[in-house]
Amino acid sequence: MDRLQFEVPVRITPAPGLPVEEIYSVEQALDFLQDWPKRRQGKIYEAAFNACFGATVDVASTEEACRAFATFCRVSGLLARDAMFLGKRRAGTHREARA
Repeated sequence: MDRLQFEVPVRITPAPGLPVEEIYSVEQALDFLQDWPKRRQGKIYEAAFNACFGATVDVASTEEACRAFATFCRVSGLLARDAMFLGKRRAGTHREARA
């Protein structure tokens, strides 16, 4: 698996009436963010862009980039209704299967 591939794709609805799109990787997220209108860019956009770019140069993890991009999409109203939102993982919340 490509190190920049999202574990779970981010499902977005780019505009009302358009079909749902899936963003599978940091590169796809960056492409989407680069096309975002300048007048609509703000702090959350910058955080998502910086996290995605950081993942490409090993300054941020792919999981951080995915989480930042999903947050940007949620706040911007782009996140599809059926999308799974990846919240921050907390220590001790993951249970391992025991034999």
